[in-house]
Amino acid sequence: MFKASKLKQEFSTLTPAVSLMICTLCLTFSLSTFADDAASISFDNLKPVDDSAVAMAFIDPEADFSVFSRVMILDPYVAFRSNWQRDQNRSRSRNIRASDMERIKADVASLFKEVFTQRLEADDGFEVVEEADYDVLLLRPAIIDLDITAPDVRSAGRSRTFTASTGAATLYIELFDSVSGAIIGRAADRQAMRNAGGTISFSNRMINQQEGRRMFGRWADTLREFLEQNYMGKQEDS
Repeated sequence: MFKASKLKQEFSTLTPAVSLMICTLCLTFSLSTFADDAASISFDNLKPVDDSAVAMAFIDPEADFSVFSRVMILDPYVAFRSNWQRDQNRSRSRNIRASDMERIKADVASLFKEVFTQRLEADDGFEVVEEADYDVLLLRPAIIDLDITAPDVRSAGRSRTFTASTGAATLYIELFDSVSGAIIGRAADRQAMRNAGGTISFSNRMINQQEGRRMFGRWADTLREFLEQNYMGKQEDS
């Protein structure tokens, strides 16, 4: 049985290179082309999920998901949209620095893990743990193409930015057997973070966090519903 630190180290070394490469390749197709060619892309025995609630989803049809009743979540990999910093700095009086981006990425990763843990565990759901075991499903998430419309860079002076959208992001997530390390599922989906009713409002760090929490919550609920209805044996044991 692997310890969490060793398991995280082994998986994290692949995250930026492999996960981002696979996701980029898949998402370059239009949804219609992707649907037509899905079977040909299943190079690792994963098959497309029919009527998926997200843009793309693959599952290993031979994997026994009924053995999993707990979940382990690796720290999310976070990447901004290409040229996001340059585009932001063209329209701002105070430039966004590399340190600002690193802080935002850390905040996004922390918020994602917090929301997913809360939603998966809520109402006697799936316990989120820190170590691999025979009944633990491992999630390796990546938040890519992150586009925050009005980031709060904590400047000394006060600035006001009004927007109807606080940004957008793409979730790419892989599912593994935590003991064997075999990949048994992957999914990707893009969502926009929009203010309620599309109204124009003042954007700051708190509003961005609230909208991010809603977006991550929707993804967590979608994953939990999919697992409960189709695969994991949690409900049969309760």
